[in-house]
Amino acid sequence: MKLRPEQLAAQLNKNLASVYLVCGDELLITQECCDTIRQYCRKQGIHEREVLNVERGFDWGQLIDSGQSMSLFADRKLIELRLGSSKMDQKSSAILQEYLQLSDGSNILLVSCGKLDSRSMNSKWVKALDAAGVVIQVWPVERQHLGNWIMQRMRSMNLTAEPDAVQLLADRVEGNLLAADQEIAKLKILVGDHAITAELVASAVASSARYDVFKLIDAALAGQAGNALQMLNSLLAEGGEDIAMLGAIVREIRGLYACAQLVEQGQNIDKALDSQRVWDKRKGLYKNTLRRLKTRQLGALLQLATRIDAAQKGQSDENAKLLLSNLVSALAGQRLITPAT
Repeated sequence: MKLRPEQLAAQLNKNLASVYLVCGDELLITQECCDTIRQYCRKQGIHEREVLNVERGFDWGQLIDSGQSMSLFADRKLIELRLGSSKMDQKSSAILQEYLQLSDGSNILLVSCGKLDSRSMNSKWVKALDAAGVVIQVWPVERQHLGNWIMQRMRSMNLTAEPDAVQLLADRVEGNLLAADQEIAKLKILVGDHAITAELVASAVASSARYDVFKLIDAALAGQAGNALQMLNSLLAEGGEDIAMLGAIVREIRGLYACAQLVEQGQNIDKALDSQRVWDKRKGLYKNTLRRLKTRQLGALLQLATRIDAAQKGQSDENAKLLLSNLVSALAGQRLITPAT
């Protein structure tokens, strides 16, 4: 039986299966699925737990022995088989299937592992686990749904937040749910019963080094091309995610482009900034940027961003990192270099 993580609790309330497979790279959700299964085992009076970590040289016979050995203190136990990133070969697959054939269902087997590709999902051992119990595939939360996930998480902790605060936190955690959960817990301590504001998120979350892309953006908006490029090169050298960086930069350029359009249509610049929900502390940066970059230049930056996106996805032969450097320097006021596509 294949289930989504949010369906697990309902299934456990109906019946505790004898086999569970939890697979996926989203650490927070996989941990919580495993924790939920452990909790329901304890509710059923299963308190003994045996953990088997599959590493190099692991003796798969331990799984059979664990399933067949009697507990000194209880009739049933939870056996956790943690595969981690280990690959299942023909021998390990056969032993796991043998365990399922020998099992009388009294013990609970919880298998956990990283993301499984389509070939692995169609392997004999996964199909055997699926037939014997429950398979839960954990998928990353897509970028467009991250805000809703954060809002639901906050509500589960009896927190309220402004929409801008939720969006800012989503931007800064860059899809890392574990980081988001940690930040929400920190914000709960800070706000108590009050609503979470964007200003609070900015001050409480911005200190982390993994959010330096936002300092990079501020340097570019301030016209500090050299400083911004130095930050960009440092982030890339440290293994920073260039796709996430591009997303953050593009959101800023889109806001600038919308403001520039309104100003060119005759709207007061402060009203234009308010309409785009630019915080007071950042209005000076926006005004300085809009003095040197007009709608035409900002539109060209968005076109360049589209080319970078294609290069990052392997849809063109252009150098994505070189183009990203060009984008940052142009945002800081340097001449935009546009080589032929």
